[in-house]
Amino acid sequence: MKRARSRSTSFDVAALAGVSQSAVSRAFNPGSSITEETRQKVIEAARKLNYVPNSIASSLTTKRTNIVALILGNMANPFYVHVLHRFSQRLQEMGRQVLTFTVDPGAESDDAIMRVLQYQVDGVILTAAQLSTRMTSICHDRGIPIVLFNRYIPGSDASGVRCDNSAGGRLIADAFLAAGAKTFAMVTGDPKGTTSQDRVRGFVERLLEEGIKRSEIEVAEGGSSYEGAAAAVAKMFRNRTRPRPDAIFGINDIMAMGAMDTLRYRLNLRVPEDIMVGGFDDIPEARRVPYQLTTVRQPIDQMVEETLAILHLDDPTRAIERGIDRPITGNLIWRNTIPVPPAYRFAPSAETEADAD
Repeated sequence: MKRARSRSTSFDVAALAGVSQSAVSRAFNPGSSITEETRQKVIEAARKLNYVPNSIASSLTTKRTNIVALILGNMANPFYVHVLHRFSQRLQEMGRQVLTFTVDPGAESDDAIMRVLQYQVDGVILTAAQLSTRMTSICHDRGIPIVLFNRYIPGSDASGVRCDNSAGGRLIADAFLAAGAKTFAMVTGDPKGTTSQDRVRGFVERLLEEGIKRSEIEVAEGGSSYEGAAAAVAKMFRNRTRPRPDAIFGINDIMAMGAMDTLRYRLNLRVPEDIMVGGFDDIPEARRVPYQLTTVRQPIDQMVEETLAILHLDDPTRAIERGIDRPITGNLIWRNTIPVPPAYRFAPSAETEADAD
């Protein structure tokens, strides 16, 4: 026996509520001009008829779906899970929805863009590292703006919003130096990603300015993951012939956490007494008692708002903004993995755990 497919329409709701069909549409569209009395009539009529608005039908009329595509490139990093949550929350507050796509870390995003174009999205937010200029042009030619989140792509005219990663790398270097470190190591991430490259560059440049030799800065490839960093640090200390570093910079928090666990549980070293550790991102997991990681906090809320402002979803007739690169300064968050020098305890660019939370 076939299922019954009779569904109430907006015209049925309008007739029951005694209003126009356009009033029904406005009642379910956040921010639309409609009196509260009329809205309540429509909602009550819809409830009686079990009516649910059809966003697909609406998009055929308005040419807008109120859907934004979010392409994520490294779901192994909890930072991007939190980014997904923030965008979803903010877009839903605006009466819009997120359509999520993923690509493997370090992979090209072109295939994901082609999948996105099968849907009538109003904009694209890209956190993955690689994107061809051809794909950017295809989207722009279709009137679909692309905004890069926490990265930029040299040679692309896609606009982007990011944390000032180079400046953040310098903040971690300054923290290590102020705490007395003389020799250093880095656990690095995606070699193709501007995010990792910028953090490394800022960190190294600051140390070189203080007379630290490049040969005194060890590098281990952590693959942007907890497991990769844990293995990289274990390898760094295996059959070691040189003095151990005073400080290790994990290019992101999840790698710093992997480094810490190897240091403490496999090598029986203390953090920060034997080796200091710094991270970057300030994911909630880094604040937990086993880690209490000193790190650079990315201003996610501000970055999300700037990204949505560039997309200008409420003004689709406005020209797509191209080539914007908007870096936003992060804050150093002091916890327990780098001793806090007296001079830093009241520095305006740094926050203690109590100040931060």
